[in-house]
Amino acid sequence: MSILSQLSPKEGSTHYRKRVGRGIGSGLGGYSGKGGKGQTQRSGGSIRRGFEGGQTPLHRRLPKFGFTNVAFASTHEIVNIGQLDALSGEINPETLKKAGLIHGTRIKVLAKGEIKKSHTVKAHMFSEAAKKAIEAAGGKVEILK
Repeated sequence: MSILSQLSPKEGSTHYRKRVGRGIGSGLGGYSGKGGKGQTQRSGGSIRRGFEGGQTPLHRRLPKFGFTNVAFASTHEIVNIGQLDALSGEINPETLKKAGLIHGTRIKVLAKGEIKKSHTVKAHMFSEAAKKAIEAAGGKVEILK
């Protein structure tokens, strides 16, 4: 037998009654759970992404960036000296293409990594540190035009 003061309804059987139109503190303030007026209330009414009610949208107000002047753009592909040890013999653009290290034609060699074998490396540009590292390993550097 249970005590009457400890009786309570089964969990989930009762629910808070929605009291609409009772101010902002009820959690249903403003439009009383009925949404806005006009376009947002109508079926099929949707506002495109980025629309700000007629105000100039943010993506048009902000300055644009990222332009690269093609006349002065660098078209060199980067190869690091650490990648050259896997190859053997003379290293030129054709051997680098066959190895899958580059896709274009112009190459710049940088000094990231270590080189242990002596190679003859032919490329369009070299960093000073890459030249020194290749020559220190007993290799040669040739600049292509």
